[in-house]
Amino acid sequence: MFTGIIEEMATVENIVQDKGNTHFTLRCNFTDELKIDQSVSHNGVCLTVVSLEDNQYTVTAIEETLKVTNLNTWKVGDKINLERCVKVSDRLDGHVVQGHVDQIGILEKVEDENGSYKLFFSYESSEFITVTKGSICVNGISLTVVDSGPNGFSVAIIPYTWQHTNLHMLEIGSEVNLEFDILGKYVQKLMESRA
Repeated sequence: MFTGIIEEMATVENIVQDKGNTHFTLRCNFTDELKIDQSVSHNGVCLTVVSLEDNQYTVTAIEETLKVTNLNTWKVGDKINLERCVKVSDRLDGHVVQGHVDQIGILEKVEDENGSYKLFFSYESSEFITVTKGSICVNGISLTVVDSGPNGFSVAIIPYTWQHTNLHMLEIGSEVNLEFDILGKYVQKLMESRA
């Protein structure tokens, strides 16, 4: 489990295709603290550390993960938002994030709000919803929905988050990983089963 509070950004060092799987090798400041079998959120995708070598670590994405996330767009040199799983004794500063991406979203617009930023995203599936003042996870970042509409939402970004995550590197049309709020998903499923 994660909270959506980004610890730092890793750099993609190498990408290797292996049948239907893709192995990503990355470098970050806490590589020496990682261990094999540890879960780490990468742009909101929970991936398991499978090897450690020369201050780098490797994670593997299977076909199912590659289908529903933006991992296929990663290139060597890209900066990736990282968060290690939460410790039982930690504060939950963001919201409950599982690292199970629901689908890809598209950045449609960025508005400079005189020191902060407002980002507008669209997504295809009508299976998922957002609500104003609800939680959404974008590239692993716990954010609050400002405007909610069918197949789209906006979020407001403070300067710290803008500078310390990869949001400032996105361009219009960039794909992001979306994980919708787990509580909302349970409520929606409950309502569907009663209909």
